[in-house]
Amino acid sequence: MKTFGKVLTSAALAAGFLFTSGAQAHGFWFAQRANQLAMVFGVGADDLDVVKRLPKVTSFGAYDEDGQEVPTRLVTNGPLVTVDVDNQPAFVAAVMDYGIWSKTPDGKWHNKGKDEVPGTIISEKNYKYGVHLRRELNGPVPLLPGQTLQIVPVKTPLPVMAGQPLTLRVLYKGKPAAGAHVVSDFVNDPDQKGLKTNKDGTITIKVRNQGLNVIVAVFKSPAEDPAKTNQVENLASLSFVLAHEPE
Repeated sequence: MKTFGKVLTSAALAAGFLFTSGAQAHGFWFAQRANQLAMVFGVGADDLDVVKRLPKVTSFGAYDEDGQEVPTRLVTNGPLVTVDVDNQPAFVAAVMDYGIWSKTPDGKWHNKGKDEVPGTIISEKNYKYGVHLRRELNGPVPLLPGQTLQIVPVKTPLPVMAGQPLTLRVLYKGKPAAGAHVVSDFVNDPDQKGLKTNKDGTITIKVRNQGLNVIVAVFKSPAEDPAKTNQVENLASLSFVLAHEPE
């Protein structure tokens, strides 16, 4: 894994950024569907149309334990987008550019910049990142290409039982992201208050599920185009599965 550079402080707060609840944002992760690994877009139990949103996926790849890319592809199967895992990658990862969204006082979000939406109370550029761990690891989780925001386990192997502690580090551009908002169970409890990462970007949670776990981190960064947005919302997911007892 790359050496950590200068720690990112909670610059979002210092700069007066506007924070919305990361738990309410749509997420982007991988999960088993009909015995295949599928790309999922949604929040909680809401599994939305990922095929319609596939053009927003700007990068996708599969990697071995050292972070070296292995051949793969995405396959559209009816309403599902599945991953070709014939080469048995250790990780799959993707990036989605979800565009610009502006919120008006009536609570509605509009797919336009604040310069086009009168009365906007907050406007964001949204990027979504997803990493899925496919098997047990005994070495460090590498920083994967394109993952501007990434959730990385501090130690491996991961816990094997729900309820065990798991220490994570949230990285923004390869540096620890202080003050990132972390939700430990985005699928089953997306409305949980969540926790904030420490100055070194770390946080310790309890693994929630003896099955699929989807952990989400949200980190705000400065606007790319201040005329159109107030900030950038970076949302990253880390998904993995704990095995159940033999049947």
